[in-house]
Amino acid sequence: MAGAVLVDARGVGVARPDRPLFADLSFTIHVGDRWGVVGINGGGKSTLLRVLSGAINADEGSVTRGRGIRISVLDQEGVLPPGTVRDVVASVEGALVWEAEAVLDRLGMEAYLDTDVSTLSGGQAKRVALARAIVVECDLLILDEPTNHLDLDAIAWLEERLAAFRGGLVLVTHDRHVLDRVCTRTLELDRGKSYVHEGGYQTYLDGRSVREERNASEEATRRNLAKTELAWLRRGAPARTAKSKARIDSATALIDRKVEGPARAGSLDLSAASERSGEGARKQSTGGFRQQLDERAAPRLGSKVIELEGVGHRFADDAPWLFSKVDWKLAPGERWGIVGANGAGKTTLLEILSGRLVPAAGTVVVGPTVRVRLSDQLGRTLDPSQRVRDAVAGPSRVPGTPEDKKLMEQFWFDDDAQFAQIHTLSGGERRRLQLLLVLAERPNVLLLDEPTNDLDLDTLRVLEDFAEDWPGTLIVVSHDRTFLDRVVEDVLMLENGRAKPVVGGYAGWLAQRAAKAATASTSSGASGGARMASLAASSAAVQAPATPAAVGAAGAAGETTKAAPVAGTTTGPAVPARRSASTLRFLTKEADRELARAIKRRDQLTHQLHGAAPTDYPTLARIGEELATAQVDVDLWEERWLELAEESHGA
Repeated sequence: MAGAVLVDARGVGVARPDRPLFADLSFTIHVGDRWGVVGINGGGKSTLLRVLSGAINADEGSVTRGRGIRISVLDQEGVLPPGTVRDVVASVEGALVWEAEAVLDRLGMEAYLDTDVSTLSGGQAKRVALARAIVVECDLLILDEPTNHLDLDAIAWLEERLAAFRGGLVLVTHDRHVLDRVCTRTLELDRGKSYVHEGGYQTYLDGRSVREERNASEEATRRNLAKTELAWLRRGAPARTAKSKARIDSATALIDRKVEGPARAGSLDLSAASERSGEGARKQSTGGFRQQLDERAAPRLGSKVIELEGVGHRFADDAPWLFSKVDWKLAPGERWGIVGANGAGKTTLLEILSGRLVPAAGTVVVGPTVRVRLSDQLGRTLDPSQRVRDAVAGPSRVPGTPEDKKLMEQFWFDDDAQFAQIHTLSGGERRRLQLLLVLAERPNVLLLDEPTNDLDLDTLRVLEDFAEDWPGTLIVVSHDRTFLDRVVEDVLMLENGRAKPVVGGYAGWLAQRAAKAATASTSSGASGGARMASLAASSAAVQAPATPAAVGAAGAAGETTKAAPVAGTTTGPAVPARRSASTLRFLTKEADRELARAIKRRDQLTHQLHGAAPTDYPTLARIGEELATAQVDVDLWEERWLELAEESHGA
């Protein structure tokens, strides 16, 4: 049945009262196809999935489904049937109890098997709904944002399961890793139109970039032609009477026609809120301009930010501790990611840092210059009945000032959206509004709890750019691997009730997890010592110059350490005992940079090897030797990385 048609959509269209979501959309889903659906928030992605599943009918066109095909759906607005978690998942037609329990375990719900679903949080209910969708045998799997509310382990497991799924898959997700790892085709929805890209996220970016460049080129050509035709039309009245009516009509159409611009006017400017001048309010007081400007500016961080000492929390005296004995000092300008399994207490720790929650144990000391704000994942600071413009103005100012209007437009809220009540906004729009309100308060310590949930890919990239340049202290809880890898420098791991820093940021945490996984599976492979012996043997025949030493921080700390491994040796540099966390952090970052250089060198040589003439044996031999040396450097720097990560973990 490989390649059989599951769903065939022809000329499908759905419209809202104010605009079309998509029109004249045609594509076919075969067995084995893996479609990713992307587009801006409110562009019709979820609606398209409901049309494909048969939950709703399209306004125009036809959708033909293969006879007898089984479709399983994860809908953002789905409602769970009554019962316990185990029963709700195992009761799906064709599901096996043992498999239901196994899937729930991988999604972090093993402790809730006998819990009534009516008592679950929103995130827990979404995980149960996902388990119901993927536990059943089906021909077509339709998933709307399946990675929301999953921790990183669960996402990695889901990614592997979807990659191995043999039926058809249609997926809406903002997780760029999943798009690239799982999807073979990407369907882009853009203002009523659709575009197909062969491949995942990277292919989609390339295709859209080419389209935008083509549009820009066509617009430049149109402008030049329009200038010529306009000059022709403006010639004297006697000449105009003899002009061809057809050419006049053509010239008018050319002048009026414009190539389609970007989906959103302007670019999302997250810095606009934090730089907001408040001039509308200041004009009411001619004498207080400078004073009010200073009051609205975020204070500069002093040396003390937030210090936790012996902090722990539980929600009742007889409840187990989420975490305990947490000692953590935040410094100005640091960028931390908090990672851990669902239920480990990541959001709770952010609530404590923000001052919303008093810990059950320990003390929290906040520096005198700190202005901390939290953008949480529940949007609890938003009043659903309030209009967007009223929320932006706040209780003390008149809504709809020119300043506020410009600010909302910079956050992609057009005239209609500014008057909309918050409960009518999409999830992504609510996240954008909450970011606007948080940044408008000019914090110098910013806490982001799952900031990527519900955001479209365009907004995600802007948020990453903003976070990279954020001048204050930033703490992020996120399951988005790309976001964490780009934004955070250090990681705090919550595990088994304890909090432990991991040097080297997100990549260091991944390396540590990989090392643990390798240790756990030594029965099926070589031990770490055997791997080092193998590396030494492979490098014995190839001598390479020493890699640049990373001695800055170690020297400052009074330590004499060779920080660079040398090809042809059996071990890396000497590792002094009991080094400080700051020294380990510096050395790991240096190792990270050296590893990146080694990988880049190896990849360059690989490219040269592939480009060399097959009969040019001297060149092939030379590049081959250099490539072997480069690979040894990569392996040794990886070992160095793991050594430092392990030392940090045991410190």
